[in-house]
Amino acid sequence: MHSSHSPMRLSGRIIKAGCGAGEALVSSEPIGFLGGVDPETGLVIERDHPLEGMSVAGSVLVFPTGKGSTVGSYTLYRLARNGVAPAALINVVADPVVAVGAIIAGIPMVDQIDISIIRTGDWVEVLGQEVTIWRK
Repeated sequence: MHSSHSPMRLSGRIIKAGCGAGEALVSSEPIGFLGGVDPETGLVIERDHPLEGMSVAGSVLVFPTGKGSTVGSYTLYRLARNGVAPAALINVVADPVVAVGAIIAGIPMVDQIDISIIRTGDWVEVLGQEVTIWRK
């Protein structure tokens, strides 16, 4: 799982305290959870989104910010309730909708992170404000 290379460490701002780890799923585009992610399956269903067809379940979901309806908070909660939520969320700028969703769903979340450093497939751990990245 971890490579022999030294991990990279970043520090952000805690939106929802906690710890979560998994393979990074990185989008350069904002994510809207209502209508963008299926709360039953965890699949990204927004047409023409860079992550369309991919599952957020168990990943460390890395994206610039959220977009869309306030009901997106409840979509994050439903993902968690259905066992298909991300293990953690990392943003450049926390959107209030995603932040509330992370809080009610109990998903660790940090922002103020330079997401260009993280690649899909990296192993990422979020522990409080600390983000540790292992490149494959």
